[in-house]
Amino acid sequence: MTSSGRRVGDEASRPAYGQGASAALPADPDQAVTQLYAAHWHRLVRLGWLLLRDQAAAEDAVQDAFVATHRNWASIRDSGRVVGYLQTAVLNRCRSVQRHDVVAQRQAARDAGSPDAPGRAVVSSAETQVLASDARRAMLAALGALSTRQREVLLLRYYLDLSEAQIASALDISAGSVKAHASRGLAALRHSLEQS
Repeated sequence: MTSSGRRVGDEASRPAYGQGASAALPADPDQAVTQLYAAHWHRLVRLGWLLLRDQAAAEDAVQDAFVATHRNWASIRDSGRVVGYLQTAVLNRCRSVQRHDVVAQRQAARDAGSPDAPGRAVVSSAETQVLASDARRAMLAALGALSTRQREVLLLRYYLDLSEAQIASALDISAGSVKAHASRGLAALRHSLEQS
């Protein structure tokens, strides 16, 4: 492990398909998406899980992002922003899932009093069970208490190690907004973790 928390060898084994690296990808969308999948699947699923806390929904969000990448390959490859497109697609799909969950929860609350309401038990994923330690639980609770934008900025910055400019591009906000959300989010995390 390095001081930034990455495993030694991660960077060397992962092709960098970001800005200006699209020339390294094949023109054939099948081959390109296969290479991108091998290089970025796990990292994008983890990002989705951190946003949604649901393994299946995270995998679906990432799968949808790869399908969209394949469908729009010609224009994405020409823009030179392949990985950025994938990250933005995952973020947008996670937002859609979160919006849907809010609507479903409202409906479930309305239906909860009816005698024929189906059971709404949720089975924890294996990853959720592994992350059950007190320190991790406190961090996840603190992340969950942040605003959506602060959580997105912090995850992109500290989980994906994106620069402020890359985060601004992925979220379609200014670099100044990225700094403000990161600063406020870190302060809120620090306060929340000190309280627990």
